[in-house]
Amino acid sequence: MIIRKKEHWFKMLFVWHGSVLPSLVPRLLLLLAFSIVVAYFHGTFLDFKVPLNPTPLTLFGFVLALFLGFRNNASYDRFWEGRKLWGALLNTSRSLTRQILTLNNNEPEKAFTSDFIGLISCFVFALKHELRGTDPQEDLQKRLSAVDFELVQAAKYKPVIIMRLMAEKIRKAKLDGRIDSIQQARMDENLDKLSDIVGGCERIISTPLPYSYSVLLHRTIYIYCAMLPFGLVDSLGWFMPLIVVFIAYTFVAFEAIADEIEEPFGAEANDLALNSMSEMIEDTIQELAGNPIAKTPKPFREIID
Repeated sequence: MIIRKKEHWFKMLFVWHGSVLPSLVPRLLLLLAFSIVVAYFHGTFLDFKVPLNPTPLTLFGFVLALFLGFRNNASYDRFWEGRKLWGALLNTSRSLTRQILTLNNNEPEKAFTSDFIGLISCFVFALKHELRGTDPQEDLQKRLSAVDFELVQAAKYKPVIIMRLMAEKIRKAKLDGRIDSIQQARMDENLDKLSDIVGGCERIISTPLPYSYSVLLHRTIYIYCAMLPFGLVDSLGWFMPLIVVFIAYTFVAFEAIADEIEEPFGAEANDLALNSMSEMIEDTIQELAGNPIAKTPKPFREIID
């Protein structure tokens, strides 16, 4: 995720790192070369003058902009839903930690509390790795007991297994008389919320926007960009290639941004900073439990992961 300090409007015109422009440069240069060729031949192809004028292209561009706006709205909705789910994960983790901390302060309860809070941290990191398709072994091994680690590592859906371990600990605490039925019910409610969060994240990652819609929009954008030089060459002459590249940049960049934020849990510059959010959730529940956390100031970074 890109986090920038407020910059001067003029400086933002030249932002490169974190922009989609680097990935678009080859395509824009190809279109620029094509536009120069069209300008050189004055829109004539094999002695045939392509009969295009700006009017139909204007109408076509307006309709295309509407569809592109819909695509960007749909992608941003997925991005924002992912952020809300991880915000809910933070709140639920805090609530569950606070409930566990209401137990008595004797040594057995301290061990139970420490183990349970460790499971909450493991759940967060396991969910992050599942969404990104990365290996969670290192993060889980240092937070789980050997027995629990073997059980979780062998599972396909690791966050679900960790929730089962938390449910078993709550059930055992009830049987041992550490908590009453009301406390158990409230903790189970938070486990249900964790389950809903997992389901919501899995829904986003497993249900992309319809592929046929993306293909149609992609083809239409590039056909439109290829038609632009023929429609503008008579009115703009040699100035046409620059105008075509600028118009194409607007359309192609919006499509690239929509593609990037459509999957909010990835590791690209504009995706959610799951690593930083996972560490922040762990720090806040450890601090809530009275455990020391590292307070070394970190330098400001424009892109966090």
